[in-house]
Amino acid sequence: MSSILIKDTTREERERIVEDSIGNISGSCDGCMAGLAEMYQDYIDGKREIAEINMAFMANYESGIEGPVKSECGYK
Repeated sequence: MSSILIKDTTREERERIVEDSIGNISGSCDGCMAGLAEMYQDYIDGKREIAEINMAFMANYESGIEGPVKSECGYK
């Protein structure tokens, strides 16, 4: 397989790509992999490319959206 783009893969191939990349997607070992597999479900379903998912994750991580908001003189 030369491309991992949605247009160049089937659903089964995308499932295999995600599974090969992150390991056991059933998450039965300790529950952590299930969250990663959910993150890439849009790719498996053919809705968003892996690059889009990764960029959205990084933007959320770097922006601190879920963290405290800093005001002029401290945290709110």
